[in-house]
Amino acid sequence: MSHLWQHLFVLSDDISILEKIVRPVLVYVFLIVGLRLAGKRELAQLNPFDLIVLLTLSNTVQNAIIGEDNSVLGGVIGATTLLAVNYFVVRFLYSHERLDHLIEGACDELITDGKVQHDRLKKELLTESALETAAHRQGFASLKDIDRAVLEVGGTISFFPKEPTPEIARHTEVLAGLNRMTDELAALRQAIQSGRSTA
Repeated sequence: MSHLWQHLFVLSDDISILEKIVRPVLVYVFLIVGLRLAGKRELAQLNPFDLIVLLTLSNTVQNAIIGEDNSVLGGVIGATTLLAVNYFVVRFLYSHERLDHLIEGACDELITDGKVQHDRLKKELLTESALETAAHRQGFASLKDIDRAVLEVGGTISFFPKEPTPEIARHTEVLAGLNRMTDELAALRQAIQSGRSTA
């Protein structure tokens, strides 16, 4: 039993606590820079290859973060360091918009006024078929139905339709009907009141 507790909570003598803190910080910085250089497409997970890369990244850097320490305490120190670093980085970038913009990059317009921007797709290493697949996931039948498409800094693609969607059209129609009824009721009230005053 004591052997089990020792494996769980006693830190490995091979790596100091300071090294356990420094390792996650270095990996964190590497991943931020690496994902930034790889482009927003990596975050969008638009194809199986990108998804595989993202899933295996955590496995690849696992030993780099905690070394050969398999104790729960070693893992907790690594995870706590990552969470703390991320918390302070996010807070720092929140008050430094220019630096945040430099790290995260800017939005990229992939479709403008219904026209696909092939140069922007090439820059982001996106094919037109991948863009169409992303549009299908958001309920668009074709890229012809889209007025604007924007690749956000987080990797998601926002699509804006040329024509109102059926839901929006129905909503507009219902509102117009309610407005007509309100006008008719107001006219009816006025006619009743004017009839009473003449009587």
